Amino acid sequence: MAEPINIDATKIRKKFTSFWKFFLLLFLVIVFVPKLLVTIDAGETGVYSLFGKVKDKELSSGLHIVNPLGVVTRMNIRTDEYTMSVIRGEGRKQGIDSIAALTKEGLSIDLDITVLYHLDEEEAARVYRTVGLEYEEKVIRPEIRSSIREIIAQYEAKDVYSEKREEANKKLRDTLDIKLKKRGIVLEDVLLRNVQLPVNLARTIQEKLQAEQESQKYEFIIEKETKEKQRKIIEAEGQREAQTIINESLSSNYLYYLYIKDLKDRQGTIYVPTNPSTGMPTFKELGR
Repeated sequence: MAEPINIDATKIRKKFTSFWKFFLLLFLVIVFVPKLLVTIDAGETGVYSLFGKVKDKELSSGLHIVNPLGVVTRMNIRTDEYTMSVIRGEGRKQGIDSIAALTKEGLSIDLDITVLYHLDEEEAARVYRTVGLEYEEKVIRPEIRSSIREIIAQYEAKDVYSEKREEANKKLRDTLDIKLKKRGIVLEDVLLRNVQLPVNLARTIQEKLQAEQESQKYEFIIEKETKEKQRKIIEAEGQREAQTIINESLSSNYLYYLYIKDLKDRQGTIYVPTNPSTGMPTFKELGR
């Protein structure tokens, strides 16, 4: 007859309890350790929130130990761009996305623009708390449209299209810089890339600019010829004065002197003394 098997229920229960403790500990390690250690990459900043409350201090790039119950939202602080263009697909919108603005005389023109910016790391928590992650559409885009319409209204169409375009671009950059800085965004540059006018107006402006260039060209030619005329008059006056001086200083003896001086450089020249009273050559008497 087989002997009965003694089973120690207490030992089994302890082993079972130990197994579940180990499993629970392993589960906690797997779940919470990755949340305990947070790495923020270069070009990013971390916004930490716990139970819905956003902390004011951002997490800079590097390794951080945080409460695993909290949430870390990464936000880009690298240079970014926002483009609004008349060309489909070139800007943030898939369709045509140029900005229509009214000029000083009430004409409507379309403009392409690119804005370079980056999120201020020290303002990231405030931006996240007040605006969220969609700050491009909620802040940057409306401010661009508002600022460019405000600035273009100060200029006539031909000015924006030609000589005052850079001036308008600078005003736009200064205005937009102030507005975005208040919202925690640093403006780097504004590129007013294209100005499209109504076809008839563009043709008229081009013809006017061409006429102005032709006028400037002729003015340059006239000025050049005038200066050349003045140069020739001055040259002629100088020659006349020189000739007068030469004529006044010439005499028979002086001309005779120049003639004799010139003879010394000619080969075969023979000097013959002359009698001052007769002008005839003097010869040595025979026998002397």
